[in-house]
Amino acid sequence: MTSFWSLRRTLLAAGGAAGTVYAFSTYSRSKSNKKHRAHVVAADTPTPTPGPLPSRAANLTALQETPEFDVLVIGGGATGCGVALDAVTRGLKTALVERDDFSAGTSSRSTKLIHGGVRYLQKAIMGLDKEQYNLVKEALHERANLLEIAPHLSGPLPIMLPVYRWWQLPYFWAGIKAYDLVAGSQCVKSSYMLTKSRALELFPMLKKDRLVGAIVYYDGQHNDARMNLAIALSAARHGAAVANHMEVKSLTKSTDGDGKEVISGAVMKDCLTGQEITVKAKCVVNATGPFTDGIRHMDNAQIANICQPSAGVHIILPDYYSPESMGLLDPSTSDGRVIFFLPWAGLTIAGTTDSPCDVTHNPMPTEKEIQFILNEIKNYLSPDVSVRRGDVLAAWSGIRPLVSDPNSKNTQSISRNHVIEVSPSNLVTIAGGKWTTYRSMASDTVDRAIEVCNLAPRHKECQTDGLMLEGGDAYTPTMFIRLVQDFGLENEVAQHLAHTYGDKAFEVAKMAQMTGKRWPVVGKRLVEDFPYLEAEVKYAVKEYACTAIDVIARRTRLGFQNVQAAETALPTIVRILGQELGWSNQRCKEEEEAAKEFLYMEMGGKAHLDVRAQITPDTNLPVADIERYTKRFNKVAGAKGFITHVDLGTIIQNLGIDISDDQLHDMLEEVDTNRNGQVELDEFLQLMIAARLGYVTLSRLDRIMALTDQMVEKKAIPTHRSGGGV
Repeated sequence: MTSFWSLRRTLLAAGGAAGTVYAFSTYSRSKSNKKHRAHVVAADTPTPTPGPLPSRAANLTALQETPEFDVLVIGGGATGCGVALDAVTRGLKTALVERDDFSAGTSSRSTKLIHGGVRYLQKAIMGLDKEQYNLVKEALHERANLLEIAPHLSGPLPIMLPVYRWWQLPYFWAGIKAYDLVAGSQCVKSSYMLTKSRALELFPMLKKDRLVGAIVYYDGQHNDARMNLAIALSAARHGAAVANHMEVKSLTKSTDGDGKEVISGAVMKDCLTGQEITVKAKCVVNATGPFTDGIRHMDNAQIANICQPSAGVHIILPDYYSPESMGLLDPSTSDGRVIFFLPWAGLTIAGTTDSPCDVTHNPMPTEKEIQFILNEIKNYLSPDVSVRRGDVLAAWSGIRPLVSDPNSKNTQSISRNHVIEVSPSNLVTIAGGKWTTYRSMASDTVDRAIEVCNLAPRHKECQTDGLMLEGGDAYTPTMFIRLVQDFGLENEVAQHLAHTYGDKAFEVAKMAQMTGKRWPVVGKRLVEDFPYLEAEVKYAVKEYACTAIDVIARRTRLGFQNVQAAETALPTIVRILGQELGWSNQRCKEEEEAAKEFLYMEMGGKAHLDVRAQITPDTNLPVADIERYTKRFNKVAGAKGFITHVDLGTIIQNLGIDISDDQLHDMLEEVDTNRNGQVELDEFLQLMIAARLGYVTLSRLDRIMALTDQMVEKKAIPTHRSGGGV
């Protein structure tokens, strides 16, 4: 059997007829997609180039050798990539550069929702605000478009709104129905009302007390970083020169025919090699999100800021915190904010916070923000569900680039709509907005750029409405079955590949290693319990991944899903990248250390350790408790001065307590904050403080330690008192 699969895989990898048929010919697009395709062809829109993507080196050569681009986009987030795709499909010669990696900033740190904005509609209706209404209307159209052009990366998600007062039922019902009505024919699915019993059946973790019913409405959900990447790759397919890890150092200017000083390009540095190049362009678009004002100040150092940064923190919890296919919305938290509680990537995502912050390339979640989310979760989950700090698998902070009026000191002038600003020297800046409306924002930006910079596109109208993104063209929901049948992949892995790469999943499968097992035949995983394959690291290089962080954070989402799992996979990831990119041993070591630092600082590792730093025994525990806990610790630790996994195991075994090795390991991990495999006195005291204050729920360990006195006393009995040890 193995030889059969080996032969079949060899034929597919060789790119023979079978591989071509399975990858492209067998699958057809939906009727609606065909309709859009017909529209695109009729409009003579440039079609994507088939075959391999141009390499990063080829894109850099294009940046250097092209005499002048029509449009140079600075910023590789959703909006910047959207501008590049819009411009190139109109026939404009386009370049896109990003300081870090595509979606390295805000665009990869969202709530993962594609939504019209239920709360914005409420403001529109209650305040008779036409601008808010138009924002919702536009977002609902873009929601429908995104679900269509990237079906492999997105899908509808039902979200439950629990109701705890009878009078709220008609109020919320009217609001949600208005949301459906505004969407019109583009409504994902109609909302509906649930009785209390039915709500608890669909969301059994929900708190029962005072619950009178629930309302379920639909929005979209997506893999935000992969969606952003799909937009960038689509731009490259259509002919744009795209390059990540290229930092703009300054803007260049020249004098036009009227004697006006205008921006003519930018000086940029390759962050990987240090090489500097100058790129000329008729129009420069600033789409740098939270860093908008930094680029604006390159044009005019005296100009007032327009960006009001706001931090939004999310956390990842195990899958048992939420049903597999039902989200939850808490519309009124303790401080008036909205909290989402959603299934995502086989886990549970909870957030978000909203607080003013400084602009930084490395935003970090704080323990205070994480605790706020955990406390809000406790308010609407059943008391049977113990919300533990140790269950937070990852946490991150994203900076929202809200736009404010620089002439107003009123914070209410902050808008979630987008603003397009054109400077006297023709720098076109797009700022504000949200993920869902990236495409319409890009369309408005290119329209303005054409007008201001006298560009001559082949198509005046936007061509991206209905334009399929990378991987979506030949995707079907049953594609994963072919991956299982033709390559011998595990079902979970096949579904992951299909939903991540769409019709490019076959290319990844061809690169996968034989396992040497009867089943699965192909597909060596990066880390246990996650469907990511080693082959995906190789394929990531084709998708412009240049660092280990690019892989753990954005080509895969492992860093966002589970920090410890990502750290476990790091050596393998670095080894494969080193082989593919020709890294030295020193470079491999640096990459691994940088990735660990990323996980520690930006994915919640530091926040977990900050629990210790924020609490001191002197201020939070009475002296008597400190002495009692110290005495217990010393009885178990003895001369070693620390507790080990073996110590805990021995204690538990002797006490006859039934606990699995995995549970024991989790307890040790939760206590061992410096990750040296040893729980020292200060760590143990911090654990007791944290448990006392509700930061963690470790009653099992507390109970075990409380029961150790008898065991220790028995051990302390001299041999002559115990019959000479017989």
